[in-house]
Amino acid sequence: MLKLGVSRPTITAMALFMLAFAHQTVSAEPRASEFKLSNGMEVVVIPDHRAPVVTHMVWYKVGAADEPKGVSGIAHFLEHLMFKSTDKIAVGDFSKIISKLGGQDNAFTGQDVTAYHQRISKDQLKTLMEMEADRMTHLRLTNDEVATERQVIIEERRSRIDNNPGARLDEQMNAALYLSHPYGVPVIGWAHEMANLSREDALRFYKRYYAPNNAILVVAGDVTAEEVKRLAEETYGKIPANPEVETRARPQDPPHIVPRRLTLKDPRAGNASFHRYYVAPSYVTAKPGEAEALDLLMKILADGATSRLYRKLVVEDKLAATTGGDYSGYSLDSGAISLYAVSGNGDLKAVEADVDSVLDEIRTNGVTKLELERAKKSLLADYIYDSDNQANLARRYGWAVAIGRSIDQVEGWPAALSKVTADDVKKVADEYLDARRSVTGWLLPEPDDGKAAGEHVEKPVAHTRS
Repeated sequence: MLKLGVSRPTITAMALFMLAFAHQTVSAEPRASEFKLSNGMEVVVIPDHRAPVVTHMVWYKVGAADEPKGVSGIAHFLEHLMFKSTDKIAVGDFSKIISKLGGQDNAFTGQDVTAYHQRISKDQLKTLMEMEADRMTHLRLTNDEVATERQVIIEERRSRIDNNPGARLDEQMNAALYLSHPYGVPVIGWAHEMANLSREDALRFYKRYYAPNNAILVVAGDVTAEEVKRLAEETYGKIPANPEVETRARPQDPPHIVPRRLTLKDPRAGNASFHRYYVAPSYVTAKPGEAEALDLLMKILADGATSRLYRKLVVEDKLAATTGGDYSGYSLDSGAISLYAVSGNGDLKAVEADVDSVLDEIRTNGVTKLELERAKKSLLADYIYDSDNQANLARRYGWAVAIGRSIDQVEGWPAALSKVTADDVKKVADEYLDARRSVTGWLLPEPDDGKAAGEHVEKPVAHTRS
């Protein structure tokens, strides 16, 4: 409901004006600063003086893709165990202390990173830094604590993966998408390997990767770089660098030479659905401008009710109930494109044929200037709205630096996006929507007898692992 006599067209015009102004602002003015402590810990500071609060994050340059073979899930398991005890903090007290100080905390693990984050009053920042610095090197674990927490992650896997047909398919498709690279192993781990994770596995991983010279401190909020530098030197700066920290060396995939596909039957699946993943370059590995072009391609192709997939499959042909897709480019070694369509009548052959016709059209003829400009405005609007959130800012910079991107690249993203042409989008569509780089998955709401090869296998399945 509009109030104060302001018309919707006026509001739209104001929003477009602000968007144009903000574009110039975010592109032209550096927002964050960075420096390094003498022990090698990188520090990024993002001032935001609107409220006396800070978001504090410590990012470790290690994730599930760095796990040794046979101990999948150890990165995520260690993240859980980091909330146990140290010499100074009793078991389970880390989050309780932060809560008593008026703050909130949590953590997450990805394929390339593990991060611990808190939001707290500015005047408690030093206390928080002392606590986080303490658990960087003084974690204590007992066999009983490890056994208890192991049951927690096993139950987490049951609820998030094993009881979710879509997550089960996603896991199987990722395993098929990567031929050698560890991105094919789920972050939470394979169930049979999780059951054997031990205290020794966790401490070995901890001592190998948790050190100031493998970490990035990000502080966003009501602080200056000088304040953060003084506090960081008084806390994290006292921790010696670990010369044993190893640089990442992961197995890489050979060329992908054949499409792969699989079908998962699960009576809990609801409507039948079509899914496809492609290996693509990431923002780290792509040629200049390619990753931005892939972001725009997927915005046009698969994002929302005005996307090409939705208009073709849902509006025109009425074959699908919904469609979607995404480009995941913020990875160290490679990115991925994902597409899906939920069938309206169960005819996945027709759905897949329609998806392929849309992909062929965009590979052959590219996108229009109108589509491109609309996609740029939409992505830029998301960027600006995210910049209004302190936690989102900390996450944006932290994730980028943790995978090797620079502050200049983070802040230059709007300008890089604006340079992408329709020809650039057509080029990445033609190169990376290549079936040989893909895995296609069908999810069917049917009982699985567990033995049949599957009546939907129409193309050869690649078995490239011996």
